[in-house]
Amino acid sequence: MRCPFCKQDSDKVIDSRGANEGEVVRRRRECTACSKRFTTYERVEEIPMFVVKKDHRREAYERSKVLAGVYKACEKRPVPLAAQEKVADDLETTIREKYDREVPSRVIGEFIMQHLAKIDQVAYVRFASVYRDFQDVGHFMKELKSLLAKPK
Repeated sequence: MRCPFCKQDSDKVIDSRGANEGEVVRRRRECTACSKRFTTYERVEEIPMFVVKKDHRREAYERSKVLAGVYKACEKRPVPLAAQEKVADDLETTIREKYDREVPSRVIGEFIMQHLAKIDQVAYVRFASVYRDFQDVGHFMKELKSLLAKPK
């Protein structure tokens, strides 16, 4: 690590500790040339994830889009914010484990619907109606009947 004061490439680590809930390592260093101390932070380099849309376009995965959809589905419902954010957290964990760099949008939508069905059935139906693009009341009723047929 290059010293920010004298620009020499010679230092020693005095202290290391985790920061930001273990996501970052904070290192306190001392330059062996000028004896000044400075702090560095290490973090895992994030590999960008891409979503493959129905029309085969690729766009960067954005957590904010997932959360916006979940928030909208849960609007005016007794679903705690922590539960809504857990859906996004669990989704990200799952797609990072199962997919290298690209995930089909279908996988994201189905994952969110599965989790919303367990949390709140009204939020599930709201999300499904947008995700599955219900064209008429018949599609809507078919989804409701399948939901009611599932054992609780």
